[in-house]
Amino acid sequence: MRALLVANPAATTTSARTRDVLTHALASEMKLEAVTTEYRGHARDLGRKAAHEGLDLVVALGGDGTVNEVVNGLLHDGPDPDRLPKLAVVPGGSTNVFARALGLPNDAVEATGALLDALREERERTVGLGLAAGSPGTEDESVPARWFTFCAGFGFDAGVVGRVEQQRERGKRSTHALYMRQLMRQFWEEPNRRNGTVTLERPGQDPVTDLVLSIVCNTSPWTYLGNRPLYASPEASFDTALDVLALNRLSTPAVARYATQLLTSTPERGPHGKHAVSLHDLTDFTLHSKVPLPFQMDGDHLGLRTSVRFTGVRRALRVIV
Repeated sequence: MRALLVANPAATTTSARTRDVLTHALASEMKLEAVTTEYRGHARDLGRKAAHEGLDLVVALGGDGTVNEVVNGLLHDGPDPDRLPKLAVVPGGSTNVFARALGLPNDAVEATGALLDALREERERTVGLGLAAGSPGTEDESVPARWFTFCAGFGFDAGVVGRVEQQRERGKRSTHALYMRQLMRQFWEEPNRRNGTVTLERPGQDPVTDLVLSIVCNTSPWTYLGNRPLYASPEASFDTALDVLALNRLSTPAVARYATQLLTSTPERGPHGKHAVSLHDLTDFTLHSKVPLPFQMDGDHLGLRTSVRFTGVRRALRVIV
């Protein structure tokens, strides 16, 4: 088996020694080339090269951002599960939503052991992915399409992600406490929390208007608070298209209610109520905003957008589990 290990040296929970140990463990089982990323987008370039060279496997060692880049490189020319290299993930970030949603241990050493067992036993699955692109006829139509593995957000939650990234650039560590502080700041400074600017449009259906928050899920749970899974769209799955949780009100009572529901959510029940909109298994839809809003995918802030078109693609990539 010819494989490529893409390792992010800035991964939150792995050290250089840990990466060396993992590299040697994997190299004992396959013909492995290990590359450490050197710039933003490097993992994407490496994934694209691996696909063009016809490798059998690409292992992403890092957080969700590293995984997202590798996936976008592998699928640069479109999904083709039977031809493209398989993907394996060794979690090294602070949250590791994609790896944990696949059922992998949230520890790099344990996950490597599980990966080697899965390769010996030929355990794999094909997962669906989300694709986001600029909408035709809008000022964002030239924005390149980009794949995401577990979630995207347009509006409030993307603003929180942007604030966290700013803090990390100033030297702050990515912790759950940091996310909670930035969430509260985003809430108090959110100019559109009482009158939403987002409209969701889908073929053959009436538009859903005046949305303040819109979370697009490709799997469940949506994220984790420490070891606690949070289920924004409990029905979301790698085997279906995309789910959406949207809110049209972020008043203080509404936030208290929906935050409590999110913190106590289960695989059977997520946030619900008169200000919540839950949609399941959407293949094609668009989110439009009257004003530019923050946009994020897989926890990576991508700037401001006014319109994003989403596509849910089933059976997009083979993953070792």
